[in-house]
Amino acid sequence: MSTLEVLQPGLLSLLQDRGRFAQAAIGLTTGGPMDFIAASLANRLLQNDANATLIEVSFGGLSLRANDDSQIAVTGATLPLTVNGKERPMWSVIDLHAGDEISLGFSTTGCRSYLSVAGGLAINDSFGSTSTVIREGIGGLNGGKLETGDCLPVHPGDRVPLLWYPPRLRPSYHHRATVRVVPGYQHARFSRLEQRRFFGSDYTVSDRCDRMGYRLEGPPIQCDIQGILSEGIAPGAIQIPADGQPIVLLNDRQTIGGYPKIGCALSLDSAALAQLRPGDTVTFAAISEHRAHNALHLAEVYERSRIPEPAPQ
Repeated sequence: MSTLEVLQPGLLSLLQDRGRFAQAAIGLTTGGPMDFIAASLANRLLQNDANATLIEVSFGGLSLRANDDSQIAVTGATLPLTVNGKERPMWSVIDLHAGDEISLGFSTTGCRSYLSVAGGLAINDSFGSTSTVIREGIGGLNGGKLETGDCLPVHPGDRVPLLWYPPRLRPSYHHRATVRVVPGYQHARFSRLEQRRFFGSDYTVSDRCDRMGYRLEGPPIQCDIQGILSEGIAPGAIQIPADGQPIVLLNDRQTIGGYPKIGCALSLDSAALAQLRPGDTVTFAAISEHRAHNALHLAEVYERSRIPEPAPQ
């Protein structure tokens, strides 16, 4: 079987498929790619199954060696990409030959990139998914991040056309994001003044941001309750702990929690949020459930229309 050998793992490189669903009852979180849009486009370029396992690379620094002819695609945060020291384009299918060395530099815009290989990585699943969740020690090769010397087996795959996503079809990454929020059932426990403060203020991404959640810094928000009985937490839930600084819970969040929640971030916006770096800015905008459903339907239509094109020669 063809393999990719890890020469340098970078700061944090994790194997991910679309995620681990319907396991919260036994305390397992979802996992999956933080920027599910960029991950999906990487697999689509290679005509992989939508659930094919790929590598999520946080901030860059990953180097691999191919031991057989294959094809890859790299999407997501902008970073230098080379094969055998020669610059190659992101958002494009790239032919590899046995012995080729692939190097991802460090991201300049955004912070999470996705490397997919034709056929997908052949990783045994845990509880129905290959997604790595380090806190739970499951998924990936051994429940942890990639390490130097790891060999990643690749499913056999047919050679695909050399396609790319031109710039107009790629997501844009910035240093600021507006996150739409569906108010939750505890919304009324925040006064109108506190709600206006939350939706009218800029928040800064703190250095305590990871796959579990993004802790933000800005005007504190007060709630008339300080704690609740622990209850299930949805992806995107926005907790307000005692210090009033919002925490947006993401893919590797805990499955229960006891802080009041002012609402839940629209899933479409979590991908843009996950590409922000410490020091970047977040604002929130309230959205009704009806408008949130409409936004999801429109996004599905747009994604179906985002068809890769023949790459320029």
